[in-house]
Amino acid sequence: MVGSILVVDDDRDMASMLRDTLERSGWSTTVEHSAESALERLHSNPADVVVADVLMKTGSGIELCAAISHAKLDTLPIMITGGANLDMAIAALRAGAFDFLTKPLNLDVLAVTVRRAMEQIELTREVKRLRTAELKAFGMADITGTSPAIQETMEMIRRVADSDASVLITGESGTGKELVARALHNQSSKLSQPFIAVNCAAMPSGLLESELFGHVRGAFTDAHSTRSGLFLQAGSGTLFLDEIGDMPLDLQVKLLRVLQQRTVRPVGGDEEIPFRARIVTATNKDLEVEVANKRFREDLFYRINVIGITVPPLRERPGDILVLAHQFVHRMAARSGKAVKGISEHAARFLVKYDWPGNVRELENCIDRAVALARFEEITVEDLPIKVLGYRASKIVIACEPPSELITIEEMQRRYVRLVVAAVGGHRSRAAELLGIDRRTVYRYLKLAPEPGEAVAAIER
Repeated sequence: MVGSILVVDDDRDMASMLRDTLERSGWSTTVEHSAESALERLHSNPADVVVADVLMKTGSGIELCAAISHAKLDTLPIMITGGANLDMAIAALRAGAFDFLTKPLNLDVLAVTVRRAMEQIELTREVKRLRTAELKAFGMADITGTSPAIQETMEMIRRVADSDASVLITGESGTGKELVARALHNQSSKLSQPFIAVNCAAMPSGLLESELFGHVRGAFTDAHSTRSGLFLQAGSGTLFLDEIGDMPLDLQVKLLRVLQQRTVRPVGGDEEIPFRARIVTATNKDLEVEVANKRFREDLFYRINVIGITVPPLRERPGDILVLAHQFVHRMAARSGKAVKGISEHAARFLVKYDWPGNVRELENCIDRAVALARFEEITVEDLPIKVLGYRASKIVIACEPPSELITIEEMQRRYVRLVVAAVGGHRSRAAELLGIDRRTVYRYLKLAPEPGEAVAAIER
């Protein structure tokens, strides 16, 4: 069986003998004489199996075993010792050892143990590979829809998933920005690593700084022990900073430095610690407007916005409403144990007609409520909220005051730009995207457009 082994023993004669024995069995074998040097080698040149002496002058095999487990290295340790006792064997197994052998060492038993360890690690890797393939195949299962708008978003996820570049996800509240961040992670080679999400608007600046960067013992009143922050806890995975547009300015400065240096300094500490996680951020704000209004740092905006992904609102993908609604019906029915199987045609018409200002989140809440109230196998009109039943679509018409006023096409364009900007909640970048023009043109129209009262939008109901 082909495989690689690292022998760790400060007794050079013993280490050489073990290396020669294992190489004769067909395994590629290297030697280190301390736990510290062995760990360094494993980080740069991984081995399938480690055979280490428990008792060494500089660091013990059990400490090495624990370090391998803590670092989640893809290797199995086998401990050997001449001074064995039950407590030591238990300590080794708790530290993550695959097996524990005593001296004088039976070389045949060692070979059998190494072979079992090789088989175990190959099996583990195969299971991980199959699980990764399955998760990648369904990594975007929660992002549902066939509309061109959502398909464009999904294609962008596939294209940039394996990039280490920072990604900024933008979109209205409730559109599913965290689902996009998780899909980016699930579609990438980081799938087996942690995905950690934190809402930057959910906690005050001081607490958020400690949460992100960690702290050392005694850094503040309640810091009874040293704690690593989320940047380090994410390992080689993904750290998702949601609602970054609400991050306080003082913390924005510190975050910018962390992203530039790729190191973090825990609160109260003086050591810079490198991190490996990919950073994905999200916001429902127009950060260019926030930058212009001095509420968000321009240099941080460019640092996080290397790749931008926009999540379309539900009103721009009406063909996906019933697809999503049926998915939510099945999920909620299974969770609650109710025999609800679908949506009546009459109820479906109301769902499609409503404009869903709260986007996918509002639709999900609506369906959850409807399933809970449902008395039949289908959701009926009576199960829907009054705001959905009472909704009447508005048709916006550019008009003048008085109606007899004649205006130029240029003036009509200016007024329409203002209406579109208002319709998307003031997001000028989103308005430019919908209008098919660049942002500078939107700014020009806004600057030249008449003040409110000079022109009105007639709303026909």
